[in-house]
Amino acid sequence: MVAHVLRLRLMLALGALRGDRSRVTRTVVALLLTAAATTVAIIAIRSLSHTSEAAAHAVIVLGSSAVVLGFFVAPILAGSVDQLDPRRFAVFGVDDRRLPGILAVAALVSVPSLALLLVQGAIVGVAISFGTPWALAVLSGILTLVTAVLAARVGMALSARLLPERRSRELTSLFALAVIVIAVPVGVFVASLGWAGAVPPALHSVAGVLGMTPLGASAAFPFLIVSGQTGAAWIAVVIAVLTAAGVAWGWTALAYRALTTTERPTAVRERPGLGWFGLLPSNAFGAVAARSLVYWLRDRRYIINVVIVPIAGVLTVVPLTVAGVPLALAAALPVAVMALFFGWLPHNDVAYDSTAFWIHVASGVRGLPDRLGRLVPVVLIAIPTLAVAIPVTLAVIGRWSLLPAFIGVVASLLLTGLGLASVTSVVAPYGVSRPGDSPFQQPQRSRGGALGQASALIGAVVLSLPALLLAWQPLVDPEASTAPAFWAGILIGAAVLVVGVLAGGRAFDRRGAELMEFVETV
Repeated sequence: MVAHVLRLRLMLALGALRGDRSRVTRTVVALLLTAAATTVAIIAIRSLSHTSEAAAHAVIVLGSSAVVLGFFVAPILAGSVDQLDPRRFAVFGVDDRRLPGILAVAALVSVPSLALLLVQGAIVGVAISFGTPWALAVLSGILTLVTAVLAARVGMALSARLLPERRSRELTSLFALAVIVIAVPVGVFVASLGWAGAVPPALHSVAGVLGMTPLGASAAFPFLIVSGQTGAAWIAVVIAVLTAAGVAWGWTALAYRALTTTERPTAVRERPGLGWFGLLPSNAFGAVAARSLVYWLRDRRYIINVVIVPIAGVLTVVPLTVAGVPLALAAALPVAVMALFFGWLPHNDVAYDSTAFWIHVASGVRGLPDRLGRLVPVVLIAIPTLAVAIPVTLAVIGRWSLLPAFIGVVASLLLTGLGLASVTSVVAPYGVSRPGDSPFQQPQRSRGGALGQASALIGAVVLSLPALLLAWQPLVDPEASTAPAFWAGILIGAAVLVVGVLAGGRAFDRRGAELMEFVETV
């Protein structure tokens, strides 16, 4: 039966590639890149045998933990079609209790699994070179391989059950943003550490923690045995075995449920191709947020505003460094400027709607969902950008202990700006270029422009002064605590955002007709 499943899987793959040259080309390129990456990884792992046992321990545990997590998360993020979906093989009359095991064995015959098998072979060789008994080293490799492959099966089954089969570009974009927010700061942190030919102590600590978790226990216990930590090694062995058994049980349960359960059909309205409107909630907030996202991602007036923010932040360093300000202090300014301008961006969002604003008035949208929906695009753009900018700034400064203070300052500037912008876009809108015109073209009529721009920008700075002052102390004094700046920024920003959204919502409800007249005449 295993051979039949493998043969059918190969036929499905060849059938998908037949007649599609572009897909064949992509597949060949992916195979070549996988082979190159596997070769580089094996060479790097083999070189660990010439380092210390502690260094090899840290690197292998960190890498194995990342691989196991990646095997689980990748199917969920990619949304690819599962060729080993148990429901595809239900028609062959195989016992429902045997089929999950057969499919698990078949999953070992794939490009990622074969690449991982080769990598695990190199890791086993390194562990043996440091004195690990070969039986325990092989057991470690087998447990890591089985756990990763079954984790991929579980991830694929959960993706098929919980997420739509036809993954929209918008949902994929949100997953990509989540990866950026998590992976880039971690990568910048690791790259900024002082390696000096050895693994930094911080990574040794992280590897020690991961070695006692389901992610890294299978890779950790051979090196724990070599270092004489017999008790910790036995604990890691137990965790690794229980993890493999738990993942196997999870895959079996999910596969058995897919084979024996027919989901009750629900009467839903099909909404193909709706993009953000199909992804966000079907209410006033979701509609406003989806329409705002479409505008922000397609209208060049919005795009220019977004592109200018990082440029403006980086340019602030130039005059400071020319004036003789140390780079460690000057580098702290761009991320704060970016957060300030991101919060300021929606201060005139109503005016950018032009005549499309009548949709809100005619449909009776209340002020609160309108205010919240308009903030969604800015938040989705600002958070990944700032999540990358903060670690880069800390790497330039060389003091990761300032992370809480930076988070507090950025949160205060961003959230207070969004709260004030929620009010000024209703109370003091001013004329802007019409859709399709040049973003740099200014209309003749600009009533309320100075009030709206200045109040949102200066107000955010004034309200964020407590967080800024509290963050300045640890910036110049390494011994000062960063907790006051963190909590002050979070609390002030959240309070101003809530008050601003509520006040802006009430103003929107009162001034709907007046705003309609404004957008029709400018």
